[in-house]
Amino acid sequence: MKELKDICRVQVRFSEIDSMRRVWHGSYIRYFEDGRESFGRRYPGIGYADMQREGIYAPIYDIHVRYLAPLAINDVAVVHTRYVFNPGARLDYGYEVYRESDGTLCAEGSTTQLFIGTDGELLIDRPDYYRRWQEKFLGLREAP
Repeated sequence: MKELKDICRVQVRFSEIDSMRRVWHGSYIRYFEDGRESFGRRYPGIGYADMQREGIYAPIYDIHVRYLAPLAINDVAVVHTRYVFNPGARLDYGYEVYRESDGTLCAEGSTTQLFIGTDGELLIDRPDYYRRWQEKFLGLREAP
């Protein structure tokens, strides 16, 4: 199976800095979001606008972050986002956030999103658009 990944760059803004003049821990969640949005542009059909057109939403169900080194104002965060295949009706991603200036790994983590319909009900089967996306980008004829 193909490995799907994307890399995007995010300039650290003043509004993301805490009292210790480092990126506040919650800002890394936004960097993960930036990574997912960039991933969706690179692999069309799985972005938030694509989901909404299909009447599907994918809220975060689970998130993990491990902080390894700080980022500071004017640093550039390089966000590596990797799609993690799971046969269920869910989206899983892994992330690594690096400091561009020296390549230091600053954070790593993962997210799981579950599919829900416009009625707010959890979908237990993969939506058709997601099956088509998996066939196109993962080369799966009929994903398990």
